[in-house]
Amino acid sequence: MSKSESDYRTRHVAAPGKKDDFRKIDPNQDGGLDSKAAVANRLAECRERMRSLQAALYAERKRAVLVCLQGMDGAGKDSVINNVFSAINPMGCRVTSFKAPTELERAHDFLWRHHQAAPEAGMVALFNRSHYEAVVVERVEKIIDVETCKARFVEINDFERMLSNAGTTVIKFYLHISKDEQLTRFKARLDDPLKLWKISAADFEQRAKWDDNLAAYADAVAHTSTATAPWYIIPSNRKWYRDLVISEIVTGTLENLAITPPKPTSDIDKLRQYLKHAEHAAKG
Repeated sequence: MSKSESDYRTRHVAAPGKKDDFRKIDPNQDGGLDSKAAVANRLAECRERMRSLQAALYAERKRAVLVCLQGMDGAGKDSVINNVFSAINPMGCRVTSFKAPTELERAHDFLWRHHQAAPEAGMVALFNRSHYEAVVVERVEKIIDVETCKARFVEINDFERMLSNAGTTVIKFYLHISKDEQLTRFKARLDDPLKLWKISAADFEQRAKWDDNLAAYADAVAHTSTATAPWYIIPSNRKWYRDLVISEIVTGTLENLAITPPKPTSDIDKLRQYLKHAEHAAKG
């Protein structure tokens, strides 16, 4: 792991049990880097390493990785999936976007639909929104009360611990943007015909509850950031910094798994002989 990765994982991790005031975390942080151009080479290198590590994970088929992406509307969850995780072979990656629960999903416990989408061995799963909607949105909208929310924190920790015990590494990112930056991004969506589908009146309704949502996130993070399933608070006003930090944290986490590709099931020396004969025959 490089020093920068170690720094990012220390700098942006949410300490277990500590409740931070998200209003005091600067979403404009850039790690002392100058610009998107300054990190281009580092990001490209990181993507190559991520690609190789994911290929080894897929071949090994013993462990899995679950990445949860949360944040206010416009924070960049879709962009992170496109910019960061496009380095991963689609055969070894599955993205699930969680919307409001369906009637069938509401008839089960709140974790039922999320457990079904958890990754099997060898896979990377990306949750675009996740089980944390059940302790943020549902709390803010008063669908659940405080006591139910506290009980869900315990159940979430148990769920993530079970996944970890079964070989799934859980990484959780909260994409932290300012209220002003959100408004800028909303305007950009309204000005772009290709992005009009991404915005609705509900986005502005939730914006009016900004402080309530921020407090709910802070409480959820304080109760559910653990050694086995840490939360990282990612300053996300600068998209290039957001992408670099997430790329390096994920890559460093994969490297720590010390993934070992399976041993070949065929006699490699014999296969090399087959290749030599095939090459000789091709030359005529």
